[in-house]
Amino acid sequence: MLLDADIKAQLNQYLQMMEGPVVLKVSAGADEVSNNTLELVNELASMSSQITVERTTLPKTPSFSVNRPGEDTGVTFAGVPLGHEFTSLVLALLQVSGRAPKVDQKVIDQIKKIEGEYHFESYISLTCHNCPDVVQALNLMSILNPNITHTMIDGAAFKEEVESKNIMAVPTVFLNGEEFGGGRMSIEEILAKMGTGPDASELSDKDPFDVLVIGGGPAGASAAVYAARKGIRTGIVAERFGGQIMDTLGIENFISVKYTEGPKLAASLEEHVKEYNVDIMNTQRAKRLEKKDLVEIELENGAVLKSKAVILSTGARWRNVGVPGEAEFKNKGVAYCPHCDGPLFEGKHVAVIGGGNSGIEAAIDLAGIVRHVTVIEFLPELKADSVLQERLHSLPNVTVITNAQTKEIHGNETVNGISYIDRATNEEHHIELEGVFVQIGLVPNTDWLEGSVERTARGEIIIDNHGATNIPGVFAAGDCTNSAYKQIIISMGSGATAALGAFDYLIRN
Repeated sequence: MLLDADIKAQLNQYLQMMEGPVVLKVSAGADEVSNNTLELVNELASMSSQITVERTTLPKTPSFSVNRPGEDTGVTFAGVPLGHEFTSLVLALLQVSGRAPKVDQKVIDQIKKIEGEYHFESYISLTCHNCPDVVQALNLMSILNPNITHTMIDGAAFKEEVESKNIMAVPTVFLNGEEFGGGRMSIEEILAKMGTGPDASELSDKDPFDVLVIGGGPAGASAAVYAARKGIRTGIVAERFGGQIMDTLGIENFISVKYTEGPKLAASLEEHVKEYNVDIMNTQRAKRLEKKDLVEIELENGAVLKSKAVILSTGARWRNVGVPGEAEFKNKGVAYCPHCDGPLFEGKHVAVIGGGNSGIEAAIDLAGIVRHVTVIEFLPELKADSVLQERLHSLPNVTVITNAQTKEIHGNETVNGISYIDRATNEEHHIELEGVFVQIGLVPNTDWLEGSVERTARGEIIIDNHGATNIPGVFAAGDCTNSAYKQIIISMGSGATAALGAFDYLIRN
């Protein structure tokens, strides 16, 4: 049995929500993945009278497509969509059966208007928590528009294809045979990349806001909810809702919730903000702040938004090592997410740069997948918690190198080595390997504020205990500020503080 009792129980509930018949067309050979694919589709058919199975030949074997009777929707799964892709399978069945998607009508209209032929392929791994967003977005686009097709490809089932295309990070998306993009992308981001997002004039024509929040992570969402609850005109500009937590797998220190995952928490944040009258401007980046009578925020698409008060909650991003080869081989052996990309390095030798908690956690995770892990730490000792260090040192396939300065990441088309300098002897060493995971902390997303808002030497926005910056009417919250600790729960509290500070400012001015 491919599906255990728990999954079957969940599936039973979902399948009862189907609104019409669905045909699963299966292309299978004699290999193990083909057998598992056949087992899965037959189990699905046995659980619902709405599902029938047909044998056919599809461009990829093993694979199966999800269709309406007499109509191909263009939704194909090459591989067995379990693990993190189980939800993608369930949504495909429901949406193809006629169940309405939970997506803004504006987005649905945008998708339906797209003309031309678009054939998407997404390469994923079943352990990747970033992949389902991309798979579900592209599936939905295929269901809504007959000009669009999408095939999800499990890299573990199509190893030769993945290696021939030098795919070393997931998700990686191809459009009409050419690489289109990588990493987590929302449906709005994909549409913007295709050139079908809102234009600048549509945004510039908006009336001034009372409070405009820049950033859609925990701090920004909290600020937007607190501002909107005061009954004032609130807007939020977000490059992607959820921010950094979209790249966080397990969260076990969010008080009152014993365990959750980043994408799940991000979806809850967005849902909560949408309960209020907040103007959400997704997939937009701010590039300039200027204080006039009102605070003006210019976006990268040229639009200018105006507000009486602004809350900056732009968060932080992974810090780069800044050595030759890092940028050149990003997604070609240089990676930042061990959960997502680890399975692509199965049986290979990789390095982890960074000896803090995130670096050592990454090394422990990777040691269970790869042939060997080399940890490279700049300081003379690892900085991770002792419990993590003990676990690391108990593993047979891990080498730890301390007091080492990374000099260069080497490669041809993909990474093939790393060189470092021993800081005690000044000698240079070279290690042959196939992957480098960078885990050296975070840097605030505040470069665009150069010359406007006062920041620390590390780029963090300086705030007082009301969340106020040095510019009247401009507040800040979360990981982009000089707050002592960077935690989800602290960011949410600082978002609330900044919103209350902004409301107090509006009343007094």
